[in-house]
Amino acid sequence: MGADREGRGGRGRPVRVGVYVGCCALLLAGCASMPDSGGLSGVESTPRQDSQVRVFAMPPRDDAAPAEIVQGFLEALTSDDPRYETARKYLTESARKAWDPYRSTTVLADAPDPESVPAGTREGSDDDSLYRLSGSKVATVDSQHAYAPDSGSYTRTVHLTQLKDSKQWRIDGLPQGVVMGKSDFQRNYVSVNKYYYASNVTSRTGGPLGTVADPVYVREQVDPMTQMVRALLKGPTRWLDPVVTSSFPSGTELKKGIKSLSPDDRNRVTVPLNRKADHVGRAQCAKMAAQLLFTFQDLTPTGVVEVELQKSDGSQLCVLTEGQAEGIASHGTGHHADYQYFIDGKQRLVRMPSGGSDKKSEPVPGALGEGEKKLRAAAVSRDESSAAGVSADGTSLYVGSLVSGGSLGEAVLHSQGKTADDRLTTPSWDGQGDLWVADRDPKKPRLLLLQQGAGDPLVVETPSLDGRVEAVRVAADGVRIALIVEKDGKSSLQIGRIDRETESGERSVVSILELRSVAPQLEEVTAMSWAGDSRLVVVGREQGGVQQMRYVQVDGSTPVGTAPSALTGVKEIAASEDEQLPLVAHSEEDGIVRLSSGEQWQKVVKDGAAPVYPG
Repeated sequence: MGADREGRGGRGRPVRVGVYVGCCALLLAGCASMPDSGGLSGVESTPRQDSQVRVFAMPPRDDAAPAEIVQGFLEALTSDDPRYETARKYLTESARKAWDPYRSTTVLADAPDPESVPAGTREGSDDDSLYRLSGSKVATVDSQHAYAPDSGSYTRTVHLTQLKDSKQWRIDGLPQGVVMGKSDFQRNYVSVNKYYYASNVTSRTGGPLGTVADPVYVREQVDPMTQMVRALLKGPTRWLDPVVTSSFPSGTELKKGIKSLSPDDRNRVTVPLNRKADHVGRAQCAKMAAQLLFTFQDLTPTGVVEVELQKSDGSQLCVLTEGQAEGIASHGTGHHADYQYFIDGKQRLVRMPSGGSDKKSEPVPGALGEGEKKLRAAAVSRDESSAAGVSADGTSLYVGSLVSGGSLGEAVLHSQGKTADDRLTTPSWDGQGDLWVADRDPKKPRLLLLQQGAGDPLVVETPSLDGRVEAVRVAADGVRIALIVEKDGKSSLQIGRIDRETESGERSVVSILELRSVAPQLEEVTAMSWAGDSRLVVVGREQGGVQQMRYVQVDGSTPVGTAPSALTGVKEIAASEDEQLPLVAHSEEDGIVRLSSGEQWQKVVKDGAAPVYPG
């Protein structure tokens, strides 16, 4: 019991608003008192500042010692200088030309620790100096702005030379990219979703296209809107690229000379494009504008409500409003579930309204709520018209419609596992109406897919899976899947990309590719659920620690904001991609409980289990 979910309008992701507020410049504290001589102390990470404050570094002063040059350069890397112009002043002319700060950002647990390499251990002369940078790696952000957790030691060297003409010390050898401590990274960078269209799923006839969130990190105080547009136009990150597509013609960029984009006083953004987009039709232009509108949603305090795209000659290409975009494309946060569901004390599937404070539950219409079949877990289709239930002993999977009086046919799937823990997991529906479930039978562990919840199950290929699947949750976009994987007594949360192919004879082949761990610090993950377009809520514990609940991004980063308040003995957790809806959990101590925005955990019913939202 404790902290609440927070964010604008009940959303769990806080909105960054400082970009469009007047900014003031501060000098980094470390630059104000640099040493003239003596040993080099570690670079202190800058305390996290209010997002309305911009931080700038000081250029090198005359006759600065090598230690001061190194420390000043590292400090400059953490400033809000748009093009690292101050940092470049610490370099020689040749080093300035060779250094590419945009190649990557290496994030360390603490600020890099510079250490002078004694002259006796290296070749050199009185007019050169060498420093070793070291630390423990946490993550890397690549040239596509994609975040990836990392680990191990970091060691790089910085070489300095004394200029012959001015006798000033400057850096003439350094690693590419930038490096900083975790706290500076959190102050400097913000995670934002850019959006593409799913290419490996079929949209419903006449229905909106499905969008997929592609989270990236951009510098928060350095015109993030323009950064995001440029990143969107360059295309999806490498991991997501095989299963998504962009509506922008290849080679589309911002019109030459465009330095910055920002909304006007009506929250309208005008985006001038180059000649590659001059001849697109209105339908395609609308899809392009929709991608931009979804991408802009977390970049301003009130949200962008309209986008105008312009041709290279400045004439209008198309205009799209927020409401019109919702008719073109859909995403997880745009679907509002009518109900929350769980298994009650009579082992029936029941539901309660998803919004408001009403805690009264009722059996769902149809055989899974009104019949005699006892269940231990269930999943409800995203349109809330059908449900799948796992029998109380875990051996059988049933599918039925949520229509009063509907009958329940034979089981669509059976497991031969000897114990309950070796049988079927809780199933999960994707946005296309297909049903996913894992059979944990040690003799034949499989991840299975039932197309439209019926027919012969399709065995999903998992070439990179190392362990047994203990839980399955498919994202609303249908191209990403979250799995809890158990191996050697440890369980991890992994995200995979869903690849769908049709072989000759129209036989479908579905694979889960490039699985990656997104909560590597947790050695025991017991429950998880999608909680946004690119975010999950996870229950687990670190080595030697106690159970905790936290949010994680699909790229493995930790989103800004408060974690859900503590809850004892969580067995299962349910969240909706619509972040305005409350969390629902099954606690050993309290039964079914619910956490709404701005409130504490509230008991719903003591005797209940397996809470789920549609999906």
